[in-house]
Amino acid sequence: MPVIDAWRGDAVELTRELVRVDSRNPSVAAGGPGEHAVARTLASVLSAWGFRVALQEALPGRPNVIARIGENREGAPRLMFNGHVDVVGVDGMIHDPWNAPERDGRIYGRGSSDMKAGVASMCAAAFRAASTGIKSEIVVTAVIDEEWESAGTRALVDSGLRADAAIVTEPTGLAIMPAHRGFVWLDVTTHGRASHGSRWDLGVDAIRHAGLFLAELDAFDGTVLPTRQHPLLGRPSVHASLIEGGTGISTYPDRCRVQIERRTIPGERVETVREEIDALCGRVRERRPNFNADVRVTFAQPASDVAVDAPIVRALSGALQSEDESVRIAGMSAWTDAALLNEAGIPAICFGPGDMGLAHANEEWVNTDEIERATRVLARLAQTWSGVRSA
Repeated sequence: MPVIDAWRGDAVELTRELVRVDSRNPSVAAGGPGEHAVARTLASVLSAWGFRVALQEALPGRPNVIARIGENREGAPRLMFNGHVDVVGVDGMIHDPWNAPERDGRIYGRGSSDMKAGVASMCAAAFRAASTGIKSEIVVTAVIDEEWESAGTRALVDSGLRADAAIVTEPTGLAIMPAHRGFVWLDVTTHGRASHGSRWDLGVDAIRHAGLFLAELDAFDGTVLPTRQHPLLGRPSVHASLIEGGTGISTYPDRCRVQIERRTIPGERVETVREEIDALCGRVRERRPNFNADVRVTFAQPASDVAVDAPIVRALSGALQSEDESVRIAGMSAWTDAALLNEAGIPAICFGPGDMGLAHANEEWVNTDEIERATRVLARLAQTWSGVRSA
């Protein structure tokens, strides 16, 4: 891919180049090639723009891009820009996912909104800020695997990379989003006794027992969870995602597996979520002594929460005002890598171009005007951050 001075620091053109590279995450899209090609493309661009670039292999053949620009001065606050370059599958899309056409001020393609526009904006913003002679370092991290288990950002923090604050450039429509929910995935498996369908005296119906559990889950979601509130995120939630069981129409099922997703708000712990599901099973058992179920946590990601008056929030608010943009603070509905950065002690908030409602959709696009506005705001933030006391 030729890199020419005509679009050095141009976030719109960089968005288009990144969208043109198929970077489907193979863990969520069968046959996906992974992020190697897009990482190489981005590394080539940023090297040409004057960044100090390294590739970090987070998973075999799937590298993070770590690019630094500005002066690495002792005591100067370091700002991190973080974004993922993996995308989900393209089945059912109503336009070509990879040719990145621009129509009516929009770039179309898989990953345009989620979140290659954000990655392009943060890279161009870091370049523009450094061009003004900032006296601190900006670290740009373009990571793999956010759409699955976030192996990319986990590798970053495990390697010891740190900053005083971070912006994760997920699509927020230029709103500041300091908080988002976490999630816990659980399997609830009910156990029955297989028998011929005519032998009601012998059979124990694991599927009906799962139904009794689901009724308790419904009541829990309708009465208990609404009493828990976060000022930006509102209430937590739970839903039954998948269910499987039974072997034949004339056989009592001896097993039924229900997969549950529990969306958590800051302050809720995985252990507590598991205990609450156990308690719901206990309520069923009080009525049906032969009810037997196993509960297992299969995966979890933490919620994220940064105070609305934190230094990075105040600094980004000031950058928005300086660029004549409105300041909107809201909660993020989706999970992001900001949670992992916060766990590592890096205050991280979300801000970027695009609409999360278009993420993973059959039509995905981003406004070019919003890309440019986001880039200006992030460049302003990077310029002023070196004068901000450590977050």
